[in-house]
Amino acid sequence: MLLKTFSFVLIYSLLSLSISAAPVKVVIEPNQKHVLKLKASNQCERCNLSGANLSKASLSKANLKKAKLLFTNLTNANLSEANLMDANLTMADLSNADLRKADLSYAILIRANLQNANFTEANLSRAKMTRADLTNASLQRAMLSKISFRSANLSGANLSGSTLIEADFKNTNLTKANFSNANLLYANFTKAKFKGANFSGANLISASFVGADLKGVNFRGADLTEADLSGADLTGADLTGADLTDADMSGVKR
Repeated sequence: MLLKTFSFVLIYSLLSLSISAAPVKVVIEPNQKHVLKLKASNQCERCNLSGANLSKASLSKANLKKAKLLFTNLTNANLSEANLMDANLTMADLSNADLRKADLSYAILIRANLQNANFTEANLSRAKMTRADLTNASLQRAMLSKISFRSANLSGANLSGSTLIEADFKNTNLTKANFSNANLLYANFTKAKFKGANFSGANLISASFVGADLKGVNFRGADLTEADLSGADLTGADLTGADLTDADMSGVKR
């Protein structure tokens, strides 16, 4: 119990430092027994792989359910169709990783580096991506319902055709993000940044854009039925063919 308590306090302290101060380089000695098990069998459910160097590893269809992968180097790794359900990837580096059709439902990816990662058709339902960097990531046709992207960076990310029901984008950077034809029913965009974002053909029924800066955003053909746009700035936004039935437009600037 004391060891578990110490581990939690250590991780919490490291995360606090990384958020409030300059970048902290963390070195964790990986469990080599678990690393060897993964490489030999492609099976490592509940393993502790934190701090391991798995860069460019071939882990397609690997079973990493509930595995600990904190601070793990997975750059350029092949994790397509892998089972990462409920895995902890806090501050892991998955830049340029292939996660097509992977199952990351309930996974924790807080402050993870996901730049240029490929999540096409992956399942990330209820995953936590708070403060994660998803710059130019591909999330096309992915399952992202009830995911938390709070304070994450999704600039240039492609989420076209994805399912994002009740997704949380509070304080998220969505600059030039592509949400064309995505299902964003009940999504929360409070205080998000939208410069150059594309919501053409998207389902935004009952989505919240309260006080949002939506200048120049593309809503062409989008369904904004009952969406809350109160206090939003829609100057120059393209609403051609958009459905605004029963949308709250009080205090909107156009």
